[in-house]
Amino acid sequence: MSMPSPGGDPNLDPKQHLSDESVREGYELTDANTGGIVVFLIGLAISVLVFFGVCYVFGTVINNGLDKADGPTNKWKAPYQIAPTKSIRSNPQLEQEQLATLTKQFPYPQVQIDNGNSDLAMLHDREDLLLNYYSWVDEGKGVARIPIQRAMELIAQQGLPVAPAEQRQQPMTGDSTPTVQMPLTDGFAATAYDQQVQANRDAQLQQEQEAGKQ
Repeated sequence: MSMPSPGGDPNLDPKQHLSDESVREGYELTDANTGGIVVFLIGLAISVLVFFGVCYVFGTVINNGLDKADGPTNKWKAPYQIAPTKSIRSNPQLEQEQLATLTKQFPYPQVQIDNGNSDLAMLHDREDLLLNYYSWVDEGKGVARIPIQRAMELIAQQGLPVAPAEQRQQPMTGDSTPTVQMPLTDGFAATAYDQQVQANRDAQLQQEQEAGKQ
Protein backbone atom coordinates (compact mmCIF):
# COMPACT_ATOMS: atom_id res chain seq x y z
CA MET A 1 0.00 0.00 0.00
CA SER A 2 1.42 3.33 -1.03
CA MET A 3 1.25 6.27 1.38
CA PRO A 4 0.25 9.71 0.09
CA SER A 5 3.08 12.23 -0.14
CA PRO A 6 3.00 15.55 1.69
CA GLY A 7 2.38 17.25 -1.65
CA GLY A 8 -0.84 15.33 -2.15
CA ASP A 9 0.27 13.19 -5.12
CA PRO A 10 -0.73 9.54 -4.39
CA ASN A 11 1.61 8.17 -7.10
CA LEU A 12 4.78 9.20 -5.22
CA ASP A 13 6.21 6.63 -2.86
CA PRO A 14 8.49 8.10 -0.15
CA LYS A 15 10.54 4.86 -0.11
CA GLN A 16 11.12 4.53 -3.82
CA HIS A 17 14.55 6.19 -3.61
CA LEU A 18 15.78 3.40 -1.35
CA SER A 19 17.41 0.38 -2.89
CA ASP A 20 16.89 -3.13 -1.64
CA GLU A 21 20.44 -3.18 -0.32
CA SER A 22 19.88 0.01 1.68
CA VAL A 23 16.66 -1.43 3.13
CA ARG A 24 18.38 -4.66 4.01
CA GLU A 25 21.40 -2.97 5.63
CA GLY A 26 19.37 -0.30 7.37
CA TYR A 27 21.31 2.76 6.06
CA GLU A 28 21.95 4.54 2.76
CA LEU A 29 24.56 2.81 0.66
CA THR A 30 24.74 5.30 -2.20
CA ASP A 31 27.57 7.88 -2.27
CA ALA A 32 27.09 11.61 -1.79
CA ASN A 33 26.82 13.88 -4.82
CA THR A 34 30.38 15.18 -4.79
CA GLY A 35 29.88 17.09 -8.00
CA GLY A 36 27.15 19.22 -6.48
CA ILE A 37 29.30 19.95 -3.41
CA VAL A 38 32.24 20.99 -5.57
CA VAL A 39 30.02 23.27 -7.65
CA PHE A 40 28.64 24.84 -4.46
CA LEU A 41 32.10 25.50 -3.04
CA ILE A 42 33.31 27.01 -6.29
CA GLY A 43 30.25 29.25 -6.46
CA LEU A 44 30.79 30.32 -2.84
CA ALA A 45 34.43 31.17 -3.50
CA ILE A 46 33.51 33.19 -6.59
CA SER A 47 30.83 35.05 -4.62
CA VAL A 48 33.32 35.94 -1.87
CA LEU A 49 35.88 37.16 -4.41
CA VAL A 50 33.28 39.26 -6.18
CA PHE A 51 32.13 40.73 -2.84
CA PHE A 52 35.67 41.76 -1.82
CA GLY A 53 36.34 43.10 -5.31
CA VAL A 54 33.26 45.30 -5.17
CA CYS A 55 34.22 46.54 -1.68
CA TYR A 56 37.73 47.35 -2.89
CA VAL A 57 36.41 49.31 -5.86
CA PHE A 58 33.99 51.28 -3.69
CA GLY A 59 36.72 51.99 -1.11
CA THR A 60 39.11 53.21 -3.80
CA VAL A 61 36.49 55.51 -5.30
CA ILE A 62 35.57 56.96 -1.89
CA ASN A 63 39.22 57.51 -0.86
CA ASN A 64 40.02 59.22 -4.14
CA GLY A 65 37.04 61.51 -3.68
CA LEU A 66 38.15 62.39 -0.13
CA ASP A 67 41.72 63.09 -1.29
CA LYS A 68 40.45 65.44 -3.99
CA ALA A 69 38.23 67.21 -1.45
CA ASP A 70 41.13 67.65 1.02
CA GLY A 71 43.35 69.32 -1.56
CA PRO A 72 47.06 68.86 -2.23
CA THR A 73 49.34 67.29 0.36
CA ASN A 74 51.52 69.63 2.44
CA LYS A 75 53.49 69.55 5.67
CA TRP A 76 50.33 70.10 7.69
CA LYS A 77 48.41 67.30 6.00
CA ALA A 78 50.64 64.35 5.32
CA PRO A 79 49.03 61.01 4.41
CA TYR A 80 49.25 57.94 6.56
CA GLN A 81 50.33 59.70 9.76
CA ILE A 82 50.15 56.50 11.75
CA ALA A 83 52.78 55.39 14.21
CA PRO A 84 54.40 52.07 13.36
CA THR A 85 52.90 49.23 15.27
CA LYS A 86 54.96 46.87 17.34
CA SER A 87 54.33 43.96 19.61
CA ILE A 88 53.79 45.01 23.22
CA ARG A 89 54.97 42.78 25.98
CA SER A 90 52.61 42.10 28.82
CA ASN A 91 54.53 41.33 31.95
CA PRO A 92 55.02 42.85 35.41
CA GLN A 93 58.44 44.28 34.55
CA LEU A 94 57.05 46.27 31.63
CA GLU A 95 54.20 47.58 33.78
CA GLN A 96 56.67 48.75 36.42
CA GLU A 97 58.75 50.51 33.78
CA GLN A 98 55.70 52.28 32.39
CA LEU A 99 54.61 53.29 35.90
CA ALA A 100 58.06 54.69 36.64
CA THR A 101 58.00 56.69 33.39
CA LEU A 102 54.59 58.15 34.20
CA THR A 103 55.65 58.97 37.75
CA LYS A 104 58.62 61.01 36.50
CA GLN A 105 56.24 63.16 34.45
CA PHE A 106 54.08 64.11 37.46
CA PRO A 107 54.61 67.67 38.77
CA TYR A 108 56.06 68.24 42.22
CA PRO A 109 55.30 67.65 45.03
CA GLN A 110 55.04 63.96 44.31
CA VAL A 111 53.74 61.23 46.58
CA GLN A 112 56.47 60.00 48.90
CA ILE A 113 57.18 56.34 48.22
CA ASP A 114 60.49 56.07 50.10
CA ASN A 115 60.09 54.47 53.51
CA GLY A 116 63.66 55.37 54.47
CA ASN A 117 62.92 59.15 54.43
CA SER A 118 65.86 59.74 52.13
CA ASP A 119 64.14 62.76 50.55
CA LEU A 120 63.72 64.40 53.97
CA ALA A 121 67.35 63.67 54.81
CA MET A 122 68.49 65.22 51.52
CA LEU A 123 66.36 68.30 52.28
CA HIS A 124 68.01 68.72 55.68
CA ASP A 125 71.44 68.31 54.10
CA ARG A 126 70.72 71.10 51.61
CA GLU A 127 69.45 73.32 54.40
CA ASP A 128 72.57 72.64 56.44
CA LEU A 129 74.77 73.58 53.49
CA LEU A 130 72.94 76.88 53.10
CA LEU A 131 72.81 77.73 56.81
CA ASN A 132 76.20 76.58 58.09
CA TYR A 133 78.69 77.23 55.26
CA TYR A 134 79.91 80.08 53.10
CA SER A 135 78.70 80.22 49.51
CA TRP A 136 78.34 82.73 46.71
CA VAL A 137 74.99 84.29 45.90
CA ASP A 138 76.31 86.53 43.11
CA GLU A 139 80.07 86.31 42.73
CA GLY A 140 80.10 89.06 40.09
CA LYS A 141 78.53 91.58 42.49
CA GLY A 142 80.41 90.28 45.50
CA VAL A 143 77.30 89.02 47.30
CA ALA A 144 78.02 85.99 49.47
CA ARG A 145 76.11 83.86 51.94
CA ILE A 146 77.56 83.47 55.44
CA PRO A 147 76.72 80.92 58.15
CA ILE A 148 73.71 81.79 60.26
CA GLN A 149 75.72 81.70 63.52
CA ARG A 150 78.15 84.30 62.15
CA ALA A 151 75.26 86.43 60.90
CA MET A 152 73.70 86.43 64.37
CA GLU A 153 77.00 87.52 65.91
CA LEU A 154 77.34 90.41 63.44
CA ILE A 155 73.80 91.57 64.11
CA ALA A 156 74.39 91.46 67.85
CA GLN A 157 77.54 93.57 67.46
CA GLN A 158 76.49 96.05 64.77
CA GLY A 159 72.70 95.91 64.83
CA LEU A 160 70.37 95.78 61.87
CA PRO A 161 70.95 98.26 59.04
CA VAL A 162 68.63 101.26 59.12
CA ALA A 163 67.09 102.49 55.91
CA PRO A 164 67.82 106.17 55.19
CA ALA A 165 65.04 108.64 55.80
CA GLU A 166 62.87 109.39 52.86
CA GLN A 167 63.79 112.70 51.25
CA ARG A 168 60.74 114.76 50.49
CA GLN A 169 60.78 117.55 47.98
CA GLN A 170 60.00 120.97 49.37
CA PRO A 171 56.54 122.18 48.27
CA MET A 172 56.49 125.00 45.79
CA THR A 173 54.88 128.36 46.43
CA GLY A 174 51.14 128.00 46.67
CA ASP A 175 51.19 124.26 47.27
CA SER A 176 49.72 122.73 50.38
CA THR A 177 50.33 119.40 52.01
CA PRO A 178 47.32 117.13 51.45
CA THR A 179 45.65 115.82 54.57
CA VAL A 180 43.33 112.88 54.96
CA GLN A 181 40.03 114.16 56.28
CA MET A 182 38.50 110.78 56.97
CA PRO A 183 40.92 107.91 57.40
CA LEU A 184 39.80 104.53 56.12
CA THR A 185 38.50 102.39 58.94
CA ASP A 186 36.46 99.69 57.19
CA GLY A 187 38.48 99.17 54.02
CA PHE A 188 36.31 101.42 51.83
CA ALA A 189 36.81 105.05 50.83
CA ALA A 190 34.25 107.56 52.03
CA THR A 191 31.99 109.07 49.41
CA ALA A 192 31.46 112.78 48.90
CA TYR A 193 28.13 112.55 50.74
CA ASP A 194 29.77 110.93 53.76
CA GLN A 195 32.44 113.64 53.84
CA GLN A 196 29.76 116.36 53.65
CA VAL A 197 27.79 114.80 56.52
CA GLN A 198 30.95 114.59 58.63
CA ALA A 199 31.81 118.21 57.84
CA ASN A 200 28.32 119.34 58.93
CA ARG A 201 28.68 117.42 62.18
CA ASP A 202 32.06 118.99 62.87
CA ALA A 203 30.66 122.48 62.18
CA GLN A 204 27.66 121.85 64.43
CA LEU A 205 29.91 120.53 67.19
CA GLN A 206 32.17 123.59 66.91
CA GLN A 207 29.16 125.94 67.13
CA GLU A 208 27.92 124.15 70.27
CA GLN A 209 31.36 124.46 71.86
CA GLU A 210 31.51 128.20 71.09
CA ALA A 211 27.98 128.69 72.43
CA GLY A 212 28.91 126.89 75.64
CA LYS A 213 31.92 129.14 76.16
CA GLN A 214 29.75 132.24 75.85
